Amino acid sequence: MTWFAAVRADWSMAHILKTLNSWFWWENIWMPINVTWAHFVDRDGLVFPKPHQLYATIPYAFVLLIIRFLSERYIAIPLAKALGIKNVRRVKPQPNPVLESYFRECSKHPSQSEIQGLAKKCNCTVHLVEKWFRRRRNLEIPTVLRKFQEAFWRFSFYLTSSIAGFIFLYDKPWFYDIWQTWVGYPFQTLLPSQYWYYMAEISFYWSLLFTLGIDNKRKDFLAHVVHHLAAIGLMSGSWCGNYVRLGTLVIFVHDTADFWLEAAKMFNYARWEKTCNVLFIIFSIAFFITRIILFPCWILRATLYQPTYYSTTPVIAYFLFNGQLLILQGLHLYWGYLIFKILRRFIFLKDLKDDRSDEEEEDSVTDNEEEYTKNGNKNGCGSSKHLLNSSHQ
Repeated sequence: MTWFAAVRADWSMAHILKTLNSWFWWENIWMPINVTWAHFVDRDGLVFPKPHQLYATIPYAFVLLIIRFLSERYIAIPLAKALGIKNVRRVKPQPNPVLESYFRECSKHPSQSEIQGLAKKCNCTVHLVEKWFRRRRNLEIPTVLRKFQEAFWRFSFYLTSSIAGFIFLYDKPWFYDIWQTWVGYPFQTLLPSQYWYYMAEISFYWSLLFTLGIDNKRKDFLAHVVHHLAAIGLMSGSWCGNYVRLGTLVIFVHDTADFWLEAAKMFNYARWEKTCNVLFIIFSIAFFITRIILFPCWILRATLYQPTYYSTTPVIAYFLFNGQLLILQGLHLYWGYLIFKILRRFIFLKDLKDDRSDEEEEDSVTDNEEEYTKNGNKNGCGSSKHLLNSSHQ
């Protein structure tokens, strides 16, 4: 009976998956009326995008990760050193179970009264407890060199993608007349340039998702997760529905502003303030033109309004794609608000600090630690000699 029940359960699961698969690929979701998947077989010199081709983006993502590792190691690090960024070794606090438990479970920024209580509990001075928390917090923040490496990788990709996108699009009629994105739809042939443009872009966002756990975490971490998932879903869906012409325009509009931001970050980490300020202002202008003006007035107009001229019965994909595009526009407005706050502070206070980033707290390795003033420490912060030794680990 157990064997029969297991077989029956496997059969039921397979049947459910098969049913869900048939529902997902139902033509009425993706295609105009009287069009089926059979019409998308390559013929007469016409080549169409195939959903199974998207599987290749996963191995391509790992290829990009290898390229990223090599470029960060052999290009970004020498460039950072040339710009004056040093690889500062972090000062590690002495292991302390009591303070570590409080740091993880209670607060990373204890009040003065809490610090005094912890000092008594650990049988050490207030100064050593404060220094322990300062060093422990610093371990949670990536080094400036690490931030520079990440910014360099994103800058390199976005710049390369922008240049490639312009080369791929400058001679296409839909780059100048967006109505051309719907001419001949859905039987628009797939160009080799469009294939590689899509594969590279989707693979890049997969690679960013794969490294979210180790990359520099910002306060808008969740917004980035939503953005990456929406971008992958949007590009994959537009690939399956053969909205590739519009998709390439969406990619180009986004990447042309992003490399300016990453360039500004790199010079900010190098403390080239004037260069950073100029680049950030250029990015802000490019962002508001591409994301706040062009995207809703050019792209969304083409996806929300123009399809009604070609079909009086919108397919379900029309609502799915536009829903994701509207989510993307919501993120644009959110980031636009953050950029506006930074610009306002820069104009009035001459301060261009990014609120999303945590700053490392000052902590000198060469400081003479306080002499351990109390004896009999079992949980404690340790001797000054021990602390100085641990700082060089």
